[in-house]
Amino acid sequence: MKEKTVMKKLMSMILALMMALSLVACGDKGGSGDNGDSASKPEHTDTTTVAVGAVILARDDVAEDDVYKFVADIFDNAADLVTSHAKYGELSLEYGASITSVPYHPGAAKYFAEKGIDVAAVKDGAGTGASRNLRFVTGGESGTYYAFGSVIAQHATNNTNVSVTGLVGNGSKSNVEELADGNAELAFCQSDVMAYAYNGTNLFENPIDCFSTVAALYMEDVQIVTTDPSIKTVADLAGKNVSVGAAGSGVYFNAVDILSAYGLGDLDADGKFTKINATYQSFGDSADSLKDGKIDAAFIVAGAPTTAIMDLSTTKAAYLVSLDDAHIDELLAASPYYTKHVIPAGTYNGQDEDVTTVAVGAVILARDDVSEDAIYALTADIFDNAPDLISSHAKYGELSTEFGASITSVPYHPGAAKYFAEKGFDVATK
Repeated sequence: MKEKTVMKKLMSMILALMMALSLVACGDKGGSGDNGDSASKPEHTDTTTVAVGAVILARDDVAEDDVYKFVADIFDNAADLVTSHAKYGELSLEYGASITSVPYHPGAAKYFAEKGIDVAAVKDGAGTGASRNLRFVTGGESGTYYAFGSVIAQHATNNTNVSVTGLVGNGSKSNVEELADGNAELAFCQSDVMAYAYNGTNLFENPIDCFSTVAALYMEDVQIVTTDPSIKTVADLAGKNVSVGAAGSGVYFNAVDILSAYGLGDLDADGKFTKINATYQSFGDSADSLKDGKIDAAFIVAGAPTTAIMDLSTTKAAYLVSLDDAHIDELLAASPYYTKHVIPAGTYNGQDEDVTTVAVGAVILARDDVSEDAIYALTADIFDNAPDLISSHAKYGELSTEFGASITSVPYHPGAAKYFAEKGFDVATK
């Protein structure tokens, strides 16, 4: 028994020694190097296996355009997004278009075809669904369009089957052009500017008619703001440094109309004002220039209260200039898209009295190729929920279906017309 125990211990020692020698032998494989270091690095070899592909699938009823945009976003931006996720570095068009077991969605097939690659097969009848992903171009970050538009977009996305993405815009003219170029499906626009676009006048050399009216939401006041208490009327702007809005903007044409009514709208051969020193600035830039004393007054056309003016009035004494009734009547006779409007006292810090001015409508437009169902859902979401959303944005308190259905210069989208008809208002459609 004792001998067996000894033999077991001996065998264990031999095995341990053999394992140690084996490890040393493995460590010595490939040599120790010239420096005599016995701890050389192990040699790595490739491992050959099989793999399956990671594939994105789409329902057949997703719109062709939506899938096309999605695929384009992935592959066109892959090189710039490797730092976001390493897998972007493994993408290639050839591999993306390599599937043969399941036909491709028409939207994906369209993208790969543009890159010179024909996929094995395309699913018949797929991609015919209506897009419910809508891009909504609004306005600058200091204006009402952006603030209110962002709230509208978020609520619709959260509470309907339509996804709306709010985008920063560069004014009414630019917004219409974004619709025409296919860069957005929805846009905010002044009621006068959309009429210019539809008819090809003033700001537009040629008509743009790819859009329809969704709804008029609220009045956009022509606000003349100054930090100079001696400027009490429009006539007092003579010889002053005045921002008349960004060049070619709707604000510019509003400024021309009002200045002309007061005899200050004369232009020279180069199109420059002769009776004021005009600068051409956005809302935010105008407010900054007023703060810094670089200009005496500025035209700002937006729903009151406007963020740029609110910020200005909290840092510096600011005043709004009223229009008198006689000149308002002259404006309304010459330009019927204006409406007399009052900005109530207390709208801005230090505003002790009502301010009388003119206003145009803030309107949502939609491309004609957006589905009726999508526009109906959006319109219903805006108006049906307005009373409960005033805390989200004060402009909800100004909405009414009657005003929403009041536009006559541009026909309504069928989806919006369907909603207003249910509320008892008939509107014109294309």
